[in-house]
Amino acid sequence: MARLQLKTPGFEQRAIELKLGTNRLGRAADSDLRLEHLTVSAAHCELSLGCGQIYVRDCGSTNGTYVDGTAIQDAVLLTGQTLRVGEVELLVTDTQAPISIPTVELPIAASPVVQSDGSTCCGRHQSHAATYQCQHCQELLCEDCIHRLRRRGGKFLLLCPLCSYPVRTIAGEQKKKKSLLHRLRDTTRLFLSRAIGRN
Repeated sequence: MARLQLKTPGFEQRAIELKLGTNRLGRAADSDLRLEHLTVSAAHCELSLGCGQIYVRDCGSTNGTYVDGTAIQDAVLLTGQTLRVGEVELLVTDTQAPISIPTVELPIAASPVVQSDGSTCCGRHQSHAATYQCQHCQELLCEDCIHRLRRRGGKFLLLCPLCSYPVRTIAGEQKKKKSLLHRLRDTTRLFLSRAIGRN
């Protein structure tokens, strides 16, 4: 946890913990880090925490902001350095930001229900047969469940409503695309049948 330890008499044993992002330090009541001292301006400086470092920027304070005794407009604070705002000194004891990874509990999917005709039920509508399966989360879906996204050329992209990944057909025969040779043969037959019909 990024922390500053106050060294000035009257503030001993007080530590300031920084949150990720910008921390406004000053005497004003709405400051993130409030220091009630006559030499501290209402909006004295900003301390930004991120990427394992603390960045300090003076906000036009009356009595200045100093790092190890040198007046600064902005600077990076390192562990062990002393930050002085007005006459209040703070020791940088840690610059690391706390990282917490939230735990996500995913519900365990129920076993698919099989109808009497052998088809699998939709996971969301038990009365409908599942005709699609998500390629990512493996959810079984019916026609009513899937999201259709119209694409250029009038074609649709079929998406899972849970994770927005494409779905694939699992029931029914998919029409096979005819080869160019088959289409030419069909066209020739149609042309010949019409030509013969005219005679």
